[in-house]
Amino acid sequence: MSPFLISQALVAVAILLDLSSFQFRQRRRILQCLCLSTLLTSVHFGLLEQWTGAGLMLLASARFAVSLFSTAKGWQGVFVVAGVGVTLLTWAGLPSLLSGIGSTIQTLAAFRRCDRQLRLTMLVGISFWLAHNIVIGSPMAIALESLFILSNLVGYQRHYGLPGFGSKQGVHAKS
Repeated sequence: MSPFLISQALVAVAILLDLSSFQFRQRRRILQCLCLSTLLTSVHFGLLEQWTGAGLMLLASARFAVSLFSTAKGWQGVFVVAGVGVTLLTWAGLPSLLSGIGSTIQTLAAFRRCDRQLRLTMLVGISFWLAHNIVIGSPMAIALESLFILSNLVGYQRHYGLPGFGSKQGVHAKS
């Protein structure tokens, strides 16, 4: 099997983890799924020789693992600086810029204390990764981020409601 096909198969498994992640209400369960998903996605990007994406996703896996145990802003700073370092060391133009921005935003999301803020901030970061995956031409990675956005929105609607779509009254006060 070619490295490209293996990379696409790994992302298929990551898709299942991502789809599951935002259907959980507990922040801990969300982060556990994301930790494993980003590890698989890191290997995917490595097989495609997209080193910024591979490094940032490996860093993301570590970030999600740490944020399971701590939301301390000091860790957030460590991961933002490390992400900028990975981006600069592996610079490859537009893909590096898009993944670097996406990674920084998702680092901010991972250290949010409430799942609602985590979800909303992740949506912004996911958008940059979607653009990255379009630029590098990985069909399964494009599907991954597209489905991740959809799953996040479905989970958000289930737990909080969306304005104009039967918002759940009273739930907003919980977060």
